[in-house]
Amino acid sequence: MTFEDRIGQVLGAARFLSRLPLPETAAPLPSLAVTLRAAPVAGLLIAAGPALVLVLAARFGLPSLAVAALAIAALVVVTGGLHEDGLADVADGFGGGRTVTRKLAIMRDSRIGSYGALALGLALVLRVAALQGLIGRVGPGAAALVFLGAAAWSRGLMLLPLDLLPPARADGLGQAAGADGPSGLAAALLGAGLLGAALPACGCADGLQILAALLASAAAALGVTRLARHHIRGVTGDLVGAGQQAAEVTYLLVLSATVPLG
Repeated sequence: MTFEDRIGQVLGAARFLSRLPLPETAAPLPSLAVTLRAAPVAGLLIAAGPALVLVLAARFGLPSLAVAALAIAALVVVTGGLHEDGLADVADGFGGGRTVTRKLAIMRDSRIGSYGALALGLALVLRVAALQGLIGRVGPGAAALVFLGAAAWSRGLMLLPLDLLPPARADGLGQAAGADGPSGLAAALLGAGLLGAALPACGCADGLQILAALLASAAAALGVTRLARHHIRGVTGDLVGAGQQAAEVTYLLVLSATVPLG
């Protein structure tokens, strides 16, 4: 694969995972499964603007709570709430359905229920609180690096259910993306892990803190995958979004709790 092909792959993944007005590439993109290998690097592109919002808001002297909330809000705007929507749909489906068919039907319903609202609200509060804690401990610059690391690593981990589970439906993302095989998953996770480790290492965290964050967030993504196997016996696009959210929340929480005061 040429350098231009790799750039096109990153842009394709970023277009799929966000609302960024990115240019189309001349060369045709590979399959969605292959394109999503670039999701970790696309995560950096997606989170770059929100990370800048974090730094600039802090420069203007806003309280750390407002800074964290603005950064998370900017990220939601950039992604169009794609992953958050998946988390809410999964919570509604798993919490409100009794059969696999009913759970999948609830997940496809665009209306949000009580389980979805609770899950979405809790995830947003935890992300803002963790980011606020990081800003208070290590400053906005280092917190922005952790924020970028979370974006990259969590988007690598969201590929786990796509490779470990069969599609739950005959259509949708689970079917379209499919599995890219062990080598594709390993390459994506390796790249995501390097970004998820190097960025906080440059800012504030040591090896043990980073390892704890990487392992805990991987466990969270695998936990979502296991729940999906139990509840719907497969993977959907919503489930992928829920896995990303679980991984991102866990990564930020662990580092906010373990990094020392700067």
